[in-house]
This record gives sequence, structure tokens and C-alpha cells, in this order.
Amino acid sequence: MTDCLFCRIIAGELPSRQRHSSDLVVAIEDIAPQAPLHLLILPREHIGSAADLRDTPAHAALLARMHAVAVELANEAGYGDRGWRLVSNVGVEGGQAIEHLHYHLLAGRQLSWPPG
Repeated sequence: MTDCLFCRIIAGELPSRQRHSSDLVVAIEDIAPQAPLHLLILPREHIGSAADLRDTPAHAALLARMHAVAVELANEAGYGDRGWRLVSNVGVEGGQAIEHLHYHLLAGRQLSWPPG
């Protein structure tokens, strides 16, 4: 999708600070971090949001990979045992700013509840 910011980043058309790249998933540093560790975990496939995921083997494999990447990155950064948050916003009122499924991986400070 040519007008999607994340698709353009994944395609290498726009710069990013990449922390992971594989066949299904890319992880980049957030440009406005809200915690010492704030990464965005993106599927290479353009999916608008978590609401657009389907109960298919392909989407199940994608979600499993996204979660595995989150665990790997949290562990690599030294937060695996300390705690971290993984969140996906859906829609405008849910806080989604870019219509491309992504997870925010946050760690490195005490995260409050409720968020927002």
C-alpha cells in the first residue's frame, strides 16, 4: 500500500531504526518513545488493525511470530524478567494513529494502569 507510512518504512522507502527483520515481521524504534524501550512491531503484510485479523492459519502464524519477536526483543534489552507491555490500538478512539497493524513494546519504567 503506497500511502501507508509503515508500508513505506518496511519497503525501505523511508528511514527507520530497525531492531528486527524477518520474513513476516519488522520491528523499529518509535520516533516518539514513551518509555526507555519503545519499539513498534509491524507485520510486513498490510493489515489495517487487529480488527482486520481473521481466524486463518496465516494470521495465527503472523500473531505468533509478532509475539515471539516481542519476547525476544524484551529479553535482548534486559527487560524480560522485569516486565514489559505489549499493546495494539484499534481505531481513532482506541488511539490508533496509523492504519497498519502494529504492537507497541514498552519497558524500562513503571507503567501505570489504566493507560491513556
